[in-house]
Amino acid sequence: MMKIRTMVYAALFAAIMGALGLLPPIVTPFTPVPITAQTLGVMLAGSILGAKRGGLSLLLFVLLVCFGAPLLAGGRGGLGVLFGPSGGYILSYPLAAFLIGFLVERFWNKMNIGLYLAIHVIGGVLLVYAFGVTYLSFITETPWTKAMFAAFIFIPGDLVKVVIASLLSRQINRVYPLIDKEKRGSNKISSVA
Repeated sequence: MMKIRTMVYAALFAAIMGALGLLPPIVTPFTPVPITAQTLGVMLAGSILGAKRGGLSLLLFVLLVCFGAPLLAGGRGGLGVLFGPSGGYILSYPLAAFLIGFLVERFWNKMNIGLYLAIHVIGGVLLVYAFGVTYLSFITETPWTKAMFAAFIFIPGDLVKVVIASLLSRQINRVYPLIDKEKRGSNKISSVA
């Protein structure tokens, strides 16, 4: 049975994702996928809540979008959005948050700003792009390389989000860690002699 605390955190970060969706999307002529602030929420969910709770919060968010909640940037929602050009990016959110959370939990005892930056790039940029670009290529029947080149427009903004997410999650995890104690540093070898 799911704990109340897990449900509250999942709902909280789904709401944060919705709040980030209030920022208007930036549409460019280079790609049908708009630039939004919501990948910042993906990075924060994973690095603050951990793998299970972070992934669950973004799964809840995606399910709400599926049922038509206008939580995406520009007030978008519904299955049509997921079958559109942005669908791969959105569908990758739960997996990206899970991966980020897993890596933060794994390296908890070694976490520093450099590791936060690397983990957010791996989960919040590379994984999201891999899904998003591949899906966009398939949906629009565009060569993968062309879809990838179009995604380069996202890189400057995503790197800013990586820095913001890294600074925020580092500070929050230092002051008020929400990741379960038993998950933190699960790679630590027992020093009992």
